[in-house]
Amino acid sequence: MLCQECNMRPATLHFTKIVNGEKTEFHICETCAKEKGEMLPGTPNGFSIHSLLSGMLDFDSSTKSHSSGHTGPQNLQCKDCGMTYTQFSKLGRFGCPSCYQYFDSRLDPLFKRVHGSTGHVGKVPVRTGGRLKVKRQIDDLKKEMQQHIVQEEFEAAAELRDQIRKLEKEMTEE
Repeated sequence: MLCQECNMRPATLHFTKIVNGEKTEFHICETCAKEKGEMLPGTPNGFSIHSLLSGMLDFDSSTKSHSSGHTGPQNLQCKDCGMTYTQFSKLGRFGCPSCYQYFDSRLDPLFKRVHGSTGHVGKVPVRTGGRLKVKRQIDDLKKEMQQHIVQEEFEAAAELRDQIRKLEKEMTEE
């Protein structure tokens, strides 16, 4: 496959970008990547996962911070360790546990964009996941109950409400 930039050399770097479910692939040669300023794996200026993530962190500068009334990531700062959102985006990690609170308004959209969800949807350990399975079951029943309410199927919604109460009671008794 030839480089999509110069159409002369073989493409040795392949990038896949998925935005809103739309997949775009880029195939470029090492020379064009260097000219465009892309970092290459295994080179002295090699690729850094933090660099990749830092590009994702500034995707919406219009959200407000809990720590200040200003907008934009450059104004967000943790009051405990002093780390700014800009520093976080460059480092790829927080300075202290309080950073999660101060940057909270920016994290949910980020997690949703990166992972597709803000909650864990993976496998649950068999030995220790009993409560989590029941909680998920309750959440699913609540969603189903809301659908029945919207469709004015109140008898079915009442049955689901009773199931939810029974499961919640079992959880509190454990």
